[in-house]
Amino acid sequence: MTALLDIDAWNGRLALGGRIAAGRGGIRTVVCPADGSSLGTIGVAGAEDVDDAVAAGRAAQRAWADAPFDDRARVFRAAGALLEQHADEYARWLVGEAGSGRGKAAFEVGLVASELHHAAALALAPTGRILRSAKPRLSLAQQVPVGVVGVISPFNFPGILAMRSVAPALALGNAVVLKPDPRTAVSGGLFLAALLTEAGLPEGLLSVLPGGAEVGGRLVEHPDVRVISFTGSTAAGRRIGETAGRLLKRAHLELGGNNALVVLDDVDVDAAVSAGAWGSFLHQGQICMTTGRHVVAASVYDRYVEGLAAAADRLPVGDPRTSDVPLGPIIDEHQRDHVHELVTASVDAGARLAAGGTYDGLFYRPTVLAEVRPDHRAFAEEVFGPVAPVLRFDGEDELVDIVNRSEYGLSLGILTKDVMRGLRLAERLPSGIVHINDQTVDDESVAPFGGVAASGTGVRFGGFESNAEAFTETRWITAQGDIERYPF
Repeated sequence: MTALLDIDAWNGRLALGGRIAAGRGGIRTVVCPADGSSLGTIGVAGAEDVDDAVAAGRAAQRAWADAPFDDRARVFRAAGALLEQHADEYARWLVGEAGSGRGKAAFEVGLVASELHHAAALALAPTGRILRSAKPRLSLAQQVPVGVVGVISPFNFPGILAMRSVAPALALGNAVVLKPDPRTAVSGGLFLAALLTEAGLPEGLLSVLPGGAEVGGRLVEHPDVRVISFTGSTAAGRRIGETAGRLLKRAHLELGGNNALVVLDDVDVDAAVSAGAWGSFLHQGQICMTTGRHVVAASVYDRYVEGLAAAADRLPVGDPRTSDVPLGPIIDEHQRDHVHELVTASVDAGARLAAGGTYDGLFYRPTVLAEVRPDHRAFAEEVFGPVAPVLRFDGEDELVDIVNRSEYGLSLGILTKDVMRGLRLAERLPSGIVHINDQTVDDESVAPFGGVAASGTGVRFGGFESNAEAFTETRWITAQGDIERYPF
């Protein structure tokens, strides 16, 4: 089978309105984090490329929105089938460029394919509803495309965190300018552009512009980009939200998380350990939904820590390109040093290192911290690494106080044999996502996704309603047979 993406054809280039073009920001080497080797080169965008991409999108968007709805659906059906045919190729890019373990890469390929199939269905969905009216007339609420959507996506799950905005925005009749993290510009952007082009997406509708803050800033500020869909850090999200608010444009912000896994006193400890290890260590903990805080009932605390430390010690870490290891490298040295700083600071402040806490290059051992206090940095801050801080609690009120001290509110897991107890407890713990008897990392294209407080601006992804709200404008239309007469 011929490769879908020939990296040599993209040598020093990017996707501008569906065309392969040189970027004004220079050339970047695609680096494999496992060993630092080069996987090829790509183009880097400049601010002027944003202007060109938006202009191309505006020129193409109206015809795309006016096209028969099944034409749009057909593109996404074709793209989903094409990705399934090239699943191994895409997974290799996720392994090589993003440092994904093979299992995580295969899982992400499936998520992206699901998003494409869901987008095909979204293109067929109703575009409005009939309203009641006090007058004898037809009254409608209609959802119309916004025009050009800007998408800014991160490195950790580069495929799905780009496509969950790109696919529905396009399916609903918009054009999209995507700025992926330059560290994962192929798996988070250029591969997706090649896929959609091959599936029949018309020219002009999708641009992929890898670049830095200058490119992202221009995309947010561009007057013809009416919606920004951003996934990334809370600090960056706040800046984007401030700019968007000043410009009176919508910004959908899916931000950081320091997610709690609550382990109650009635659990099967072995099962709880399995869930906790997955929640903290999957993809080296580089997930916004990662379990960053284990809050465990005192009566099962020691057994839970012992089991979690043993699980961490058993997990192999290595190059996922050469062996089927579950954990690969941290994305770069800066992030690795941040992880280690938080671990070291917490141990210095009194936490006990129960497992891990060491690294070789970018390969960081899965780490368990015991005897943690709420003020320890690895517990209080988002680590974004394979670190599981475990804190004990004695009563439900103390538990609620501990969990609610965090500024974040993305995902919450509660493990208990009493499901109703878990549901009652969840009512006291604000969070955009709650899983009873599961860990914190989960996502489906048909389910609403979004955080509260410092984790974002609420549900902006998943399902027909959330996607339609995110990427369309609602307008009120009335029609009646005769011109209304007034007393003037």
